Amino acid sequence: MHGEPPNFPDQETLEKELSDYLTKKYGYRIKVISPMMAAEHPHEPGENAKKPSGIDSIRFDMKPEELEAYLNRYVIRQDEPKAVLATKVCTHYNRIRYLKGISRFGAEPMVGRIKNNILLIGPTGVGKTYLVKLIAQKLGVPFVKGDATKFSETGYVGGDVEDLVRELVIQADEDIELAEHGIIYIDEIDKIASSQHLIGPDVSRTGVQRALLKPMEETEIDLKVPHDPVSQMQAIEQFRKTGKREKRTVNTKNILFIMSGAFNGLAEIVKGRLQKQEIGFGASVHSRESDIRFLKSVKAEDLIQFGFESEFVGRIPVVAVLESLEALDLCEILKNPNNPIINGKKEDFRSYGIDLKFEGQALSLIAERAFLEKTGARGLVSVLERVVLPFEKKLPSSEVRHLAVTADIVRNPEGELENMLKAPSEGNFEIYRGLVEQEKALVRQAVLQARTSFAEKYPLIFTPDRTDLVINHHVKTGIAPEAIFLEVQSLYNQVRMFESDFYQKHGFKVHFNEQAINELILRGLGQNESATEICNRISVDYDYGFRLISDRSGRTQFIMPREAVVDHKKYLDELIRESYKQYPLRPGEIAEEV
Repeated sequence: MHGEPPNFPDQETLEKELSDYLTKKYGYRIKVISPMMAAEHPHEPGENAKKPSGIDSIRFDMKPEELEAYLNRYVIRQDEPKAVLATKVCTHYNRIRYLKGISRFGAEPMVGRIKNNILLIGPTGVGKTYLVKLIAQKLGVPFVKGDATKFSETGYVGGDVEDLVRELVIQADEDIELAEHGIIYIDEIDKIASSQHLIGPDVSRTGVQRALLKPMEETEIDLKVPHDPVSQMQAIEQFRKTGKREKRTVNTKNILFIMSGAFNGLAEIVKGRLQKQEIGFGASVHSRESDIRFLKSVKAEDLIQFGFESEFVGRIPVVAVLESLEALDLCEILKNPNNPIINGKKEDFRSYGIDLKFEGQALSLIAERAFLEKTGARGLVSVLERVVLPFEKKLPSSEVRHLAVTADIVRNPEGELENMLKAPSEGNFEIYRGLVEQEKALVRQAVLQARTSFAEKYPLIFTPDRTDLVINHHVKTGIAPEAIFLEVQSLYNQVRMFESDFYQKHGFKVHFNEQAINELILRGLGQNESATEICNRISVDYDYGFRLISDRSGRTQFIMPREAVVDHKKYLDELIRESYKQYPLRPGEIAEEV
């Protein structure tokens, strides 16, 4: 009796295993495709093939904790709002995925389904817009921001509410299906409450609320509007080509609406309700902390008393309250390696070839001054600009290429700049070098974590030396470690491909050793060149030189050290000279040479 037949892998599994093995062995991204598999795809890519829709790029399956962890990397504090946003946004998109999955069974859509539209309450500069932008970017959905004070029910002041939906289509590169899964963010929504006399007599605040009701739930928005000459011209051109009037509409069923505002006075309304219920919050002591406590207890009835229509409030089932930022919070924002304020300013200086670093005490002083401006994180930008603007103006015309922003520079920018230009400060450069080393130590752990997945797949490529290359390049440029690892992998593969191509073309086997490859990668990263371009440039004389050596010694294989990259002409000359020492010319050959 024979045993069970062996469980052979299927064709797809076998191809994958072979591809992984060859990739690990040779470092290239190799894919094995059998003739049978290739025969199933007779057309070239793009030929008679349907282009993938932009909707395929959306992360419909993201988990709340995954999105929350992403937000934690960029946003200081606001733990509760981050958790609420991550949970409800992920649920919104996972539900879309689920409903599409069961639609093939003919399931009817649920009547009265309420979207997870969200209301964010918080003072200016606490990160409301930043949070929503981060979420849209992570999920891969188009994003549009509007200001509630600029809209009216009829569109005669500033624009129509429906214009936001049309703008979403533009942000989605005219991909209507992608736009129908986007996020619309409306700021200063508190200004259209009927109890707030802030917009003016000519605009109906309740009218704007009512104009938002249908888009927030589900409606069809016509992309062609009478007051838009561009859409009219597009319609005329379409009619001229096809002879048909095409009606293009956007369904808002799956568009997520997020509203935000400061809601000044809402805390007093909540407080009055709670005290009537004898909750026991005590006497009328007013502070930011007490405002936050009351706002976290906000209910629909409080928003209605504030001035919103009950139908409008009913379409925003989720409320999150963001806290004010203290001076220490502002300092933590500046110290966050992912913050766009410091990183953006570093980019400004790098565009002039100047590397900018910040001393910890300098960041604390900037945060303290920004806190006094009472505009949250926005104050950081204005204070930072006042500090570095003189340097940004003068240093590009000087020989200074490194700047450490110290506490003295924050206190007296003009004076410190004048001293620096009179005599470039060695002291500042020493501080700069110290900050560079500190930064390397801080990012090492993050880089090592990013390296793990790459090293598991390509252990021969990602050696400790190359990890140091990634750290140095990250500190120098601010580029994400993951992106640098991918570029290192590409450069490494280019070197190996050059070796193979050189052998095919000239018959000589060249092999760059690890130090030589590191030098090629370093140059590729620093000079924004491919390793192929660098190898082609340094190998222009290799064929001739190798033939001279081969004629003397019969040698056809060459291990290329770092010197062959640093000064390829000198290296080749010395290699030829050494070959002639080992195999000197015979008398007959000398006569021929003469």
